[in-house]
Order: sequence, then structure tokens, then C-alpha cells
Amino acid sequence: MEALFPQTLFTGHQVVSLPECASTNTEAQDLIYRNRATDGCVVITDKQTAGRGQRGNHWEAAPGENLTLSVIWRPTFLPAPDQFSLSQAVALAVHDWAGTLLGPDPVLRVKWPNDIFFGDKKLGGILIENTLSGTMIQHSIVGIGMNINQREFQVPTATSFAALTGRAYALATLASRLLEHLERRYLQLRAGRLAAIRSDYCQVLYRYQQPHLYEIDGRQITGEIVGVDEAGRLILAASGQVRFFDLKQIRYI
Repeated sequence: MEALFPQTLFTGHQVVSLPECASTNTEAQDLIYRNRATDGCVVITDKQTAGRGQRGNHWEAAPGENLTLSVIWRPTFLPAPDQFSLSQAVALAVHDWAGTLLGPDPVLRVKWPNDIFFGDKKLGGILIENTLSGTMIQHSIVGIGMNINQREFQVPTATSFAALTGRAYALATLASRLLEHLERRYLQLRAGRLAAIRSDYCQVLYRYQQPHLYEIDGRQITGEIVGVDEAGRLILAASGQVRFFDLKQIRYI
């Protein structure tokens, strides 16, 4: 990939570009272990052979056609109980960035906890791995995979920017702009504006305040997403009750 030139204070000033690797998150973890990563270091690759997603899923991406990168931050200001605020900030940043390419389309959404959806199709996903020191976060590795120029997918619920717009994109330019949006939201988080981040997150949340089917404990119910709590649990109103769910406890239908 070509060089990245983001207009940022620190994010993306150190870039480790790899033609191929198993996982950018794994490479980032190795850089941290060897004390080789500055705050804001980015690991990016053209071909990821063992990318990881939420729930332990494999992330598939055609080589050289999409964005697969990881950002290393040191959010030592953030207490461990508030780590979902980082997830929200990152998801918002990716949503902000995607909106500059697709326009302010009402079907561009963040599917809880941090997948990026256009309508009912997935544009990309985020996997954040935090290392704690006592009650504070020491390091965060923010892995992002976005479908850009790939047109064909084995999964029918996947899509890409090229599939939606009919255009081809320069990956280095898109990556640089993405890093700028990421740092903007990260600085908002660092300034302590957690309430604003939570509010913005709900406004772009997939299926927010809409009745839909969900599977819980092997049975289907109709419920309405009414928010997400500070621990990152999904809040669902159903049958006159408000219930809280972790990632593996509820399935979208």
C-alpha cells in the first residue's frame, strides 16, 4: 500500500505496513510486547490470512481490495469500567468516515456493538482488545476491517463501498481519512465527553427504537432497542419489560 499521510496529532505517525500477515491485531500486540509501538501506531496490511471478528468469527477480505488495519492507543486516562466508551467512539468515527463517502444516508448504521451496516448488509467490523493495568486501560488495539473495492462475497449479507457506489477507491487515501476521523473521536473521549459519545452512538444505532424480531434463549420475541448501558449491554424493551443483554445472549433475526 502507498504511504499514509493523515492530518493528525499522533495517530498514524508511525505506520507498520505489511504485504501479508495473519492478523494486524496480533502484529500490533507483538509491537507492544517488544516496546516498539508509539501511541497512535498503525499496523496495516494488504492481505490478512487469519483476521478475527466479534464472537471469535473469522474475518474474510480479498487481498489488496479492502482496508485491514489496527491502531494502537494508550488510553491510560480511561478506567476499565468505561472501556465500552472507547468502542462507541471508534464505531462513531468509522460511521463518520463512511458517511463522507456514502453521504448522510439514514440506512448507514452501527450495529451493536460496533459493526458498520448499510441497510441490512455489513460494510465492516471492529475488534478492540484492551490491556488493563490495575483499574485503568494501559493499551488498546483497535482492529478495523472495511470492505472497499471487493465486489463478490461468500456471505450474502456483506457489501462494500464499491458495490454500493460503483466506484473504485484509493485505499491509502481512505485509510488516511479514516485515521483522522478516529483521532477526532478519540480526542473527544480523552476530553471526557462520554455523555456526548453515548448520545451520538444511540442516534446511529441499527434498529434503534424500532420493533424487530430477536432470538433469546432459543425462542423468538419482538423487541425494541432502547439503548446501551455503560457496560456495553444492549437494552431491549419487550413485553412490557426492559432487559439487558451481553453479546452472546441475543441474536438479530
